[in-house]
Amino acid sequence: MRTAADDLFDWLVGGAPGAAKGEDIVERVARGLALAGVPVDLLYVFVATLHPTVLARQFRWEGEVIETRQLTLAIQQSPAFQNSPIIVVTKTRAEVNGKLEGELGPGDFGIFADLKKQGYTHYLCAPLPFVSGETHALSIATRTPGGFTEAHLAIVRRIVPPLARIAEIFALRRVATNLLSTYVGRNSGERIMSGRIMRGDVETLRAIVWFSDLRGFTSISARLGARAIIDLLNELFDCQVPAIEKHGGEVLKFIGDGLLGIFPLEGDVEKRAADALSAANDAFAALDIRNSAASEPIRFGLALHVGEVAYGNIGGASRLDFTAIGPAVNVAARLEGLTGKLDRRVVVSSELAAHMRVPLEDLGAFDLKGVPDPQRVFAPTTS
Repeated sequence: MRTAADDLFDWLVGGAPGAAKGEDIVERVARGLALAGVPVDLLYVFVATLHPTVLARQFRWEGEVIETRQLTLAIQQSPAFQNSPIIVVTKTRAEVNGKLEGELGPGDFGIFADLKKQGYTHYLCAPLPFVSGETHALSIATRTPGGFTEAHLAIVRRIVPPLARIAEIFALRRVATNLLSTYVGRNSGERIMSGRIMRGDVETLRAIVWFSDLRGFTSISARLGARAIIDLLNELFDCQVPAIEKHGGEVLKFIGDGLLGIFPLEGDVEKRAADALSAANDAFAALDIRNSAASEPIRFGLALHVGEVAYGNIGGASRLDFTAIGPAVNVAARLEGLTGKLDRRVVVSSELAAHMRVPLEDLGAFDLKGVPDPQRVFAPTTS
């Protein structure tokens, strides 16, 4: 006779059909355990990930509510986390099985006291071993008097192997997405993951082009060592990347000390022009804060232009780059070269200026290398 435990086990072994994200897995496991008679009131799944700022994700189910928590380096280095059962389980692959109804000892985990105060009677943290050799964790707790029985724990232990396989598949997918988003940009990464991987697989789109460049990079390079230059560039880009992403843009490429980004035009051009200018204001505000406390002040120039770009894969057969190219990118790069000559932080092409609803100063027309006609250039009056 089939049981709810059999159904949950088979669903996991069958690849968790219908689950699109980690939260779906956690919810189905919690409901399946409850249907199988396991009195689960709290369930955690902890999975480490490969990401420059988020080291792990924790899915928490309690009373039909699911929360996803991202664990940063600061959280993982905290005493509370370092003294948690998860550390023991992931390092030793041994369960932590704690009865919470009696008196707790001085050597018990801090989470035991926290759960006991909330009325929990039993806690189990079980290892989720991945094929890769990594170990992650599943935690459950109950408020039922007497805690879990051995029969309850046997059901949980039975689903651990297939749950570990599903968790690893989803984790690998997330790692791939994280890495692509980190190295080529969020939208580009999504396109690559969806199969846009052939050389010459290019689409044309209209976008506002952001091209920025560090001023005085040659002289700075002559004075500073390689390590110091890298640190400086990271600080420079830290001023820009969050601002661009906050306002709906995408960073496509770091070109030495330069940055190429785009704001794809989706609907109202005036709105996207305002987004790009807001990103510029935020970036320069961050730069001012950085310079106020730095021994080596830095400056960068920024050009904003609008036009069609070819967006996709270029390169050799086995080494591709996902980027944007075209006359609009070239114009933006040439316009940026004027920022130093004109002593302006931001310059704007006439094509984009026509869509801006802020005061602009006409700086005149200029011949740009590789651009057929003279380009009239504008600047926000506050730049």
